Amino acid sequence: MIRLSVRFASAVALAALSISVHEAAAQQNVPPAPAQTPGEAVPSAPAPAAPAFPKPDPKNFTATLPTEDTINAFLQTSWGYDDTRMWQVQAILKTPVEGISKVVVLVGDKSGKQKASAIQFFALPDGKHIIAGEEILPFGEHPYADARAILQQKADGPYRGSALKDLEIVEFADFQCPHCKDAQANMDKLAVDFPKARIVFQNYPLERIHPNAKLAAEYAYCVAKAGGSDAFFQFAGAVFDGQDGLASADGATLTLNSAVTKAGLDPTKISACAATSQTSAAVEAQVKLAQDLDIQQTPTLVVNGRQIPIGGAPYDTIKQVIEYQEKLDGLTK
Repeated sequence: MIRLSVRFASAVALAALSISVHEAAAQQNVPPAPAQTPGEAVPSAPAPAAPAFPKPDPKNFTATLPTEDTINAFLQTSWGYDDTRMWQVQAILKTPVEGISKVVVLVGDKSGKQKASAIQFFALPDGKHIIAGEEILPFGEHPYADARAILQQKADGPYRGSALKDLEIVEFADFQCPHCKDAQANMDKLAVDFPKARIVFQNYPLERIHPNAKLAAEYAYCVAKAGGSDAFFQFAGAVFDGQDGLASADGATLTLNSAVTKAGLDPTKISACAATSQTSAAVEAQVKLAQDLDIQQTPTLVVNGRQIPIGGAPYDTIKQVIEYQEKLDGLTK
């Protein structure tokens, strides 16, 4: 599920650490409304105002790194897709551990509809990572660059759209995951709305909770190997449509063989391919790629290195973040 819109690495995971803070402006007592004269219009309530953040105390800036400019650039990269979000760096503090700084940021909503809150994270000495809650996340002015480079090299799944990798949208999914099934309608919309994108499917079977997910991934790998991307997406659509059949071992075999047939391939040959150690190793390599990128859930999109967990996410939000990432990467005017 999306965390308060999008994971911080892609937009906001730090928001999970938010704690309420008092509004900077003092609350005023509101006098009772005067008696209404018959026929008199009732005055409308004033619109909520954006929060007024308190002026930062220079005593709370005891660490030299990261700089306030770096933090703001990072937050702009992470949150800039949402033009209603506002923030202020409130503290950059030394900690007892050399090179690790504590950063406190006040976050608000320009419309004033949401109460201001404070978030904090710890910046690590390498200048490229932070600790937020229980997660280690990418940091810096270009926090997604390393993940983008890794995926350009290693995202080898079937794809639709462009052969170029200027805008690469990698979907990490599990065939037995209900949210992955639900997300396919949005994936189809993305293929239409971003015709210049390369949209890659990467297997990430979560065997611990989905016992037949790896078998489905092994079939999928063999279908793509034998029939290419077109056959794969026909197969994938059929598997997701019949996802309930993956609940048992016998049902999984029937569901997967049926999907292979719908993709125009021979189930006997694909089944034999899926049973090989080479295929198992290939799927395990895809799982390792997801783990190396610290993919925490399925389905997750990685857009030019930026993670967007999309289970249950509104399509407009997903599209908005991708458009913003396009802009950051100089792909739109």
